[in-house]
Amino acid sequence: MSTVLVTGGSGFVGGHVILQLLEAGHTVRTTVRNLSKEAAVREALTKAGATNLDKLSFFAADLEKDDGWAEAVAGCDYVQHVASPFPIAQPKDEMELIRPAVDGTLRVLRAARDAGVKRVVQTSSFAAVGCGHGHRDTPYDETDWTDVNGEAVQPYMKSKTLAERSAWEFVTDEGKGMELAVVNPVGIFGPALNGDLSTSIELVKRMLEGKLPGAPRLYLGAVDVRDVAGMQVKAMTDPAAAGQRFLATAGGVLSMADMADILRAGMGEKAAKAKFRELPDWLVKLVAIFNPLAREAVPRLGIKGEASNAKARDLLGWKFRSNEESIVASGESLIRLGIVQPS
Repeated sequence: MSTVLVTGGSGFVGGHVILQLLEAGHTVRTTVRNLSKEAAVREALTKAGATNLDKLSFFAADLEKDDGWAEAVAGCDYVQHVASPFPIAQPKDEMELIRPAVDGTLRVLRAARDAGVKRVVQTSSFAAVGCGHGHRDTPYDETDWTDVNGEAVQPYMKSKTLAERSAWEFVTDEGKGMELAVVNPVGIFGPALNGDLSTSIELVKRMLEGKLPGAPRLYLGAVDVRDVAGMQVKAMTDPAAAGQRFLATAGGVLSMADMADILRAGMGEKAAKAKFRELPDWLVKLVAIFNPLAREAVPRLGIKGEASNAKARDLLGWKFRSNEESIVASGESLIRLGIVQPS
């Protein structure tokens, strides 16, 4: 078994990647910005059924600083680069997101190359694939890239696109034989590990609590975090994955109303509050005059950006959990962890 560094081990995806690596018998290191998080991360992993926790060690490292990265990656065979900023609200200055995403990616790649790492697997996003193109009838695939100058491309989308492009350029120009594989998930759902919720799971939480009385006509793809983590682990060692990017999606797109219907159908009375009305476009545009979150939504109203999972199925042999399974698992985990009280 190999020694693997996972960046951002306290996060939603990072935690699940650690779980699967430990289950497979690997020795795992993970970075956190502050070692004070170690106890909470270990507790969350234990509750999630982690075994071999004696094979897990923690290192302090920040994407915006050089300190700690050489020590964290020394002796590692592989790196899972998961850490990246993901805000609920977009910053006023887009460079607050772009700079740490790009610089942090290059910082990790340099340290990995210098340590003789065989392959880095980077968690990118559909945000680096299918944004800025307006309405499109055909699904996006791995040959597509977000147009960072396109309409409605927000700082987060730019940060993921530019970070991934910089990674490919680095490996080509300066990688000295180190390999790269990239996983590009759509909206990530599935079981939360602790109260540090991703943006997607926060949306489910608000629905279950009845705090989303109305929602704009927005659509998103969905994928289970266990599938994202599994794809990352598979892409780490599968010879066919070297130099490839893979869209992670269960298939199709969902509206907010679709998600609420899935929660009520799958969770019964526990999701009784998960119902709201879809706001008409004209009302969202009116609210956007004085509400920045509504303003961000306006250019994406009604756009269904679907992604294809054909490459992940064909090249990695991956079988995805359904949208229904991942969204219900999100809700059930929130109740199990006591984050949401059942209706």
